[in-house]
Parts: sequence; C-alpha cells; structure tokens
Amino acid sequence: MTTVLISGASIAGPTAAYWLARAGVEVTMVERFSELRPGGQSVDVRGAGREVARRMGVEDAIRAAGTGEKGLQFVDTHGKVKAAFEASDFADGNGPTAELEILRGDLARIVFDAATDAGAETVFGDTITDLDDDGTAVHVTFASGATRSFDQVIIAEGMRSRTRRLVVDDTDAIRSLGMYTSYFTIPRAASDTQWASWCSFPGSRSALIRPDTHGTTRAALSFISREKGLDALDTAGQKAQLRARYGDAGWEIPRVLDGMDASTDFYLEGIGQVTLPTWGYGRVVLLGDAAYCASPVSGMGTSLSLVGAYVLASEMIAGGDALRRYESILRPYVAQAQKLPPGTPRIANPKTRLGVRVLNAAAGVAASRPVQSIASRFSSPPADAIDLPDYPSPVRPG
Repeated sequence: MTTVLISGASIAGPTAAYWLARAGVEVTMVERFSELRPGGQSVDVRGAGREVARRMGVEDAIRAAGTGEKGLQFVDTHGKVKAAFEASDFADGNGPTAELEILRGDLARIVFDAATDAGAETVFGDTITDLDDDGTAVHVTFASGATRSFDQVIIAEGMRSRTRRLVVDDTDAIRSLGMYTSYFTIPRAASDTQWASWCSFPGSRSALIRPDTHGTTRAALSFISREKGLDALDTAGQKAQLRARYGDAGWEIPRVLDGMDASTDFYLEGIGQVTLPTWGYGRVVLLGDAAYCASPVSGMGTSLSLVGAYVLASEMIAGGDALRRYESILRPYVAQAQKLPPGTPRIANPKTRLGVRVLNAAAGVAASRPVQSIASRFSSPPADAIDLPDYPSPVRPG
C-alpha cells in the first residue's frame, strides 16, 4: 500500500490521513466543498477519542480552541433554571458537557492541518463519480473528469454518503430515529452565558443554545416528526417549516428564529443511525458516519470518528488482513455507542405540557449533588470502552 484516496475532509478523513501520511503513505483527500466548512455546532472529545487526540499531538490545540462551556442547564419557558449539570461535577469530564468541547469546524481545521503537515494533499470542490476495483488497484473517476488510481480508497463521508452507494446497496442502512434537528449561528445576546441552555416545549419540540469562541451563539432546534423528506427541502422550505412549528413557543425562540432567518450556516438533518453488515468492500472501506453513524443524540460521533480513523490507519499500516482487524476491534465500540437509552430521543422531547414538567423535574433530581456523585462514581462511559492498538510506527520511505 503506497497510495490512498480519502473521500471527505471533516474529522474522520483527516485523522486517518494524518496517521497514514505519517507512515509515508501517499495520501490524497477529496472534499466536495470548495474549502473546509467553518462553524457547526459544539462537539465533544471524550475517552478514547481524547487519547487519539493526545497521540496526534493536538489535544492542547483542541483545549485552546474550546468553547469554554461551563455545563448544561434545563430551563422553562420563562428562563427559570430547573436543573444544572456542571462539567466539573463529573469525573473525567464525562457529563453532558465534556472536558473538551469545541466547534465542529474548529476541530476539523485542527486535524486537517495536522494531516497536511504530515504530508497529505487535498483536492477541494470535487467528488467521486465512479469506482472500479480490479483487485490490484481502485480506478477512480471524479466529477471534474479527472481519473486516478489508488491502492486503497476510504469513504469518510456523512450518514447519507453518496459515494457509499457506488460500492454497496445501502437502501436499508439508515435507521431513522424519527427526529429532525437544525443547526445554525445567531448573534450573541447580553443574556447569553457560558452555560448551554435546553428548553423543551409541548409538541415534542426542544431548543438548545450554546456558547462559542467567535462572539456568537450556536442554536439547535429539534422536533419529533413522522414526516419524511423534510431534510430534502431547500433551505427556504426548511426554515419555513421551523417557523411554523415554533411560532407559538416562548423563551428565546423569537430571537432564535430571527437569527435563523439571517444565518448563513443553517443546516437541517434527519437524525438516524447507520448499520451495515461489513465496512470493507475489496480495496474500498467505509469510515466514520458513512460506516457506523451513531447519531448526534449518542454523544459519541466525534469519538467514533477519531477512534475509528486511528484504528483503521493503524491496521492498514500493520498490513495483512487489516480490514478484518479494523472491524473486529471497532464493532463492539460502535455497538455500545449506538445502544441508546430506552425512549431516546422521545424522552427528551415530551409531547404534553405535563411531560415537559416531568422532564424538568426529573432533570432536577438527576442534577442533585448526591445523585451526581453516585452516577459519576459508577458510570462507565462507552467513550472509554476500547483498547486502542499500538501505532506500528514504520520507517518513512527514503
């Protein structure tokens, strides 16, 4: 293996590119956008994901770019705090707010820069349109018309990866969780603090606003719905849907909706999980959300991306039956991450006013010091549930 193509330059792709390039592999990343996507919501780096960041030498950079989020508050529609979970109250930062909280775009930039410094190259504004694996190489055709051949291709795209369909029938790969979530940036208000604030509304709706390090505030609106295809609407149609669904809500919603209308980074997705019988198809392999998305509600997406990329790259460098070992090591970790608590995500998005009151009351009990102390002492977060292989550290050619 001397040449590898990686499709996708978010988090999993550049992480794999870093470890492969460091071993002397000629790595090319292809990214359909014309540049790295900035912004995005806050993501956390936990457990084994943090260990991968440490081994990459980027943990300090992630910490320095962190959002500074103090914790998570549950509030009612009048803004009264009903429960508060402070990050420092949980061992190793494994509470609702992790020790390393960072905007997705900022984390992507850090791992991308590490991959570039290690020698990986990137082609922006292009996509794969055809893959021909002849057993000795993968011959790739790009939307630009260019053709190239590689020893291995890694598809590190999103849950609804288009390139994945070139190698596998993924008709039943995505399991919908029956919820939509939108993400966008709004102007920061004087009332915003370093706490993330969660507010639930009748009708299975919720809103989350979180601090960032760019002088703005990140907002997310989530709702339970059986309707299909809302994520296929154009941006104007999606924003109209949210205005119709949240028009009668209180709290900060009028301000959030006004900010949504002016936002330039608005994104709405149907929340789901990806399950496939295998992640390897000859000389093509799936990585990250394209292979095993656990959904944002799992809290494990970033750790899965970092850990999966490290395991895959390590096993590829070690040689032999690398893809079999990749799956053998990673699948138990993925299975635990995808095992959501019963009732998720409906339990956090009650349908009735009574349900909202019960949720806030339950959160208040869970946030009490005695309960937090017991939970922190006996919890075993899935973010730690893997023994990372040793990086082979081969000699760089030449």
